[in-house]
Amino acid sequence: MVPQGQSSSLQRLHHVEKRIVRVVELAGAVMVELGNSQGPLTDAVAGHCREFTLSMKEIQTTLCEEIKSDCEYRRFEKCDYSARSANEICCKKLQYVIEKMDAMQLSIERSTNEV
Repeated sequence: MVPQGQSSSLQRLHHVEKRIVRVVELAGAVMVELGNSQGPLTDAVAGHCREFTLSMKEIQTTLCEEIKSDCEYRRFEKCDYSARSANEICCKKLQYVIEKMDAMQLSIERSTNEV
């Protein structure tokens, strides 16, 4: 069984596919109209171009949403690798700071002993 989110995503992509086919048909209709020996019907060309533009915007919007949704999908969201990695980095940073503070402490003790 397909999860609901994936199903609706596939439905949206199927709708985009249909819109792309329609856009190609519109482009073909405009080409036929422009190739008309009696001259193109301005209203027909304008109508096809308007529908073409609106369809392209809809296709672009839907595809952008789908791409964004897929990029946000976290396959390993329950994996603790990033938390463990961040923890290890923090430990190394703390270790580095402690070493520097120890060196500063030694330097202070040496300068105090010299005075």
